[in-house]
Formats: sequence, C-alpha cells, structure tokens
Amino acid sequence: MALQSLLNLPANPKFGSEDKNENDIVEEWKRFSKTMLPLGPRNLNPGEPMYYDANTGKGIKINYAKGTTTLAFKFQGGVLVATDSRATGGEYIASQEVKKVIEINNYLLGTMAGGAADCVYWERVLSERCRIYELRNREPISVAAASKLLSNILYNYKGMGLSLGVMISGWDKKGPGLYYVDNDGNRFPGNLFSVGSGSTYAYGVLDTGYDYNMSDADAIELGRRSILAAAHRDIASGGKVRIYHVTKGGWKFISLEDASDLWYKYQDEKMV
Repeated sequence: MALQSLLNLPANPKFGSEDKNENDIVEEWKRFSKTMLPLGPRNLNPGEPMYYDANTGKGIKINYAKGTTTLAFKFQGGVLVATDSRATGGEYIASQEVKKVIEINNYLLGTMAGGAADCVYWERVLSERCRIYELRNREPISVAAASKLLSNILYNYKGMGLSLGVMISGWDKKGPGLYYVDNDGNRFPGNLFSVGSGSTYAYGVLDTGYDYNMSDADAIELGRRSILAAAHRDIASGGKVRIYHVTKGGWKFISLEDASDLWYKYQDEKMV
C-alpha cells in the first residue's frame, strides 16, 4: 500500500487472513505507532496537580464529583445501547443535552462515563486508530480488537488521574460484541453492563426484564425504562433518554426522548 511504502513499514504477513485475532492487531499497532504522533495531549502532565496552595506550595487534590447512567446489553437482535444526557459537577447541572454515545465507526459505538473530556478524547483516538486499521486492512476492525486497543492505550496512563468507564459495542464477523473498558486498562467481555452513578437503579430494571431472546421492541423498551429509573432516582442522571441499536448492518439511532415526559407518560398509563 502507498501508506505502508511511505512510512517504510514491513508487510503485514497476515494481510487478508481470516485467522487474525486481536493480539495480532495489537502487535501490528506496536510497529505502526512508532511512526505516529504521541497519543496524549501535548504539554500536559496528568500526574501533576492542577492547582497549588499559595502558602505551602503543595499540590491541591481535587475530587471531581461525577455522575451518569449508561447501559448496553446483547440480545438476539444485536446490541442495545442507552444513556441519559445530564452533565454534572457535584450539585451543579452543567447541561441536559450531552451526547454520551460516541460513534466510532459505522459498526462500533462507545459510551461515556467518568470525565467527559477523558472519554471524548480517548474514544476519538480509538476512532482514528480504527479508521487507519480499516484503510490498511480493507475491512472493519473487530469489536474485540477495538476494545483491546483502547485498553492497552489506557493502561499506559494508569495512575495518572484519567477517569473512564466505557462500553465498546458493535458487530463484526463473529456477531454482536460488548466489552467494558476502564481507565486502568481493565477489559471485560459481557452480555449486560451498566456504568455510572445511576447504574444501581438501572440494574434493578435490567435484571428483572432482561431476556436474551426478547424482541427488538422489548429490548428498546427495557433500555428506555432502565435509563428512566436511574434518571428519576439518581441526582446526577437525567435530561433525555438516548437509544441506539447495533445490528449486522451497523448501528441505528432509535430515539431521543425527554426523561420527565416519559416519566409522566408511564405514570398516566398506570392510572388507566
């Protein structure tokens, strides 16, 4: 390829191979990343304090109060992803319109939980890596490989104050995939995850209504009601309920509904 020749990289021995796994892809990136710019933002040291005490000169530790509710689960129809849209800083509600689903490519979605800046930045880095992989290999990256790339990147910054708890979901040649990745580089596959301060409320609804063989409509309704339960009970969750559905043909945006309107709608239905 022209890019490979320009960067003077050796040929990939598994180019076009069907048995290439996420470990092969990570090894390939170790060679390729030497030609790229550093991943982290320039001129920043995340291990250093942001502020110093004027009298003592010591660093001031700031505990950022964060909160959200995100969830994703696999079922027979693919992967359902749902989030709220509230951004908070302690008791202060900064926004009710935050999009907490990041569209990595046409087949991959990432969610945001933790520090908004950290989640957006590093998932954009992942999106770039996935696009370059697609251009080099002429096929989309697998869900397992994408999540492992993010996990390896974040592990290099372990202990430096990053705050991420994200879910990487999508569809590849093996079918639907779902992984949880955090700021320490931990990575877990699973069928159902909920992340954020409101996740305990969401799990209460999810664990009761989850069935792998449910229909698309039932899965969408379960995701909607789970986020709504968290938005109603958790002070740091709220705003709007955003839902995506990942299928073999890629992800589809399903709905964006106001949580308060949904709550009163369901309450009215109970009264009938």
